[in-house]
Amino acid sequence: MAPDKTGPLPERFADIKKDIAASYPEFQERATKAWAEIIQALGETTASIVEKGSEYIPQVYFKDLKNLDRETVDRIRRVGTVIIRDIVDDAEAAKWKEDLKTFVKENPDVDGFPEPNKQFFELYWTKPQVKARSHPNLLAASTWLNQLYHLKSGAADTTLEGVDLSVPLTYADRFRIRHPGQVWNFHPPHVDGGTIERWEEPNFRKCFSDILEGNWRAHDAYDLEGRLNARTSLYGRPSQVGPSHSAKYFGSVLTNAKSTVFRTFQGWLAMSETGPGEGTLKTFPDVLLSNAYIILRPFFRPICSGDALLDPKNWEFDLSSPEFPGIFPKDGGYGGPHPTPLLHPHLQLQKTMTSMPKVYPGDAVFWHCDVIHEVEGAHDGSDDSAVMYIPAVPKTPMNLAYVARQKECFLDGQRPPDFPKGTGEKGWVGVGAVEDVTSQVGRVAMGLQA
Repeated sequence: MAPDKTGPLPERFADIKKDIAASYPEFQERATKAWAEIIQALGETTASIVEKGSEYIPQVYFKDLKNLDRETVDRIRRVGTVIIRDIVDDAEAAKWKEDLKTFVKENPDVDGFPEPNKQFFELYWTKPQVKARSHPNLLAASTWLNQLYHLKSGAADTTLEGVDLSVPLTYADRFRIRHPGQVWNFHPPHVDGGTIERWEEPNFRKCFSDILEGNWRAHDAYDLEGRLNARTSLYGRPSQVGPSHSAKYFGSVLTNAKSTVFRTFQGWLAMSETGPGEGTLKTFPDVLLSNAYIILRPFFRPICSGDALLDPKNWEFDLSSPEFPGIFPKDGGYGGPHPTPLLHPHLQLQKTMTSMPKVYPGDAVFWHCDVIHEVEGAHDGSDDSAVMYIPAVPKTPMNLAYVARQKECFLDGQRPPDFPKGTGEKGWVGVGAVEDVTSQVGRVAMGLQA
């Protein structure tokens, strides 16, 4: 686990809490009742998570996506994490890994870390990455995930203007080929896609209105209202951390990428076998409970310590403090949320952070944009753990605008807009080109065709 991060946060953050409290009727009474209910529900869920382990994570096959029963779909929505198997042929995905290794060998100056044994690469436009992102099956899986979202009943139809959940877009990201034996502890439990903005930014706050009203069980993490216009970065922090920071951050903390697009699910495609204990992803497998707890946590402070913290009677309502536990100053803005055992004891992260089941080349892991996630610190397997990061991105005005800028970077061999400036890939051996995007859906997704 990462060290617990604290402020100092500006005193005006206390005003954010007071403004929220003033915006909801009987806020203290309703929030206090909800807080106790959430803590009880977390205790019950923790027991089930511990009992089932990795099997708690839903697993489905790509070919079955259109025919899944309601119970399975509801389970995926609640857990917020899913393994989709056999999206790409095993041999094709495994070959992509070998082709990426060849690319790195033929272009030895590529940026990556750790030095001198690079395993995480600042590469975006290699042929395997371009082919994988534009693969019809990957985009079909993305569409299925996007369509788990919906517009809240009764909201104005104009909210969806320019939005089409049936049209997937691409978001160019990187890849890793992690070697066994290397300890990585720069991805502790965290949530991406916005920090203090969850409370401060009015549109983003709408996503959690039911929780703030005390009606936390009605919270729908898949409601589009608020998501489409949410400003997830108010402070102009750098979008992503690049390899130039690796000397500072490798062995410590490297998290909270500031994506400027709306990703319904983050995800990666496996290019190797990877299982628990082999450097895989871990998630907190209940997006309803984690959202409810994290959003209400700043309004309560403990009045004791130790095991007694688990009793909701040992917490009191408090609007006086500017602290938002798990949020901390960073890069001229704020990082987090970084839930920790000390600051968020009821999540029982030591027990509940759940490793993904064993995956094979061509399988993919996807996790909801609000899900708490981390990367296993140890890779105790015998082979490389290799994945390409490919999220699910729907067509929205904001996302289309980003893809248009991203396309220009692709055509010029430069890094995408959300990522740190640095050496591009133009002219390198094995870089992808427009002709590597062979499907129509792939061309649309990459902004190459209307």
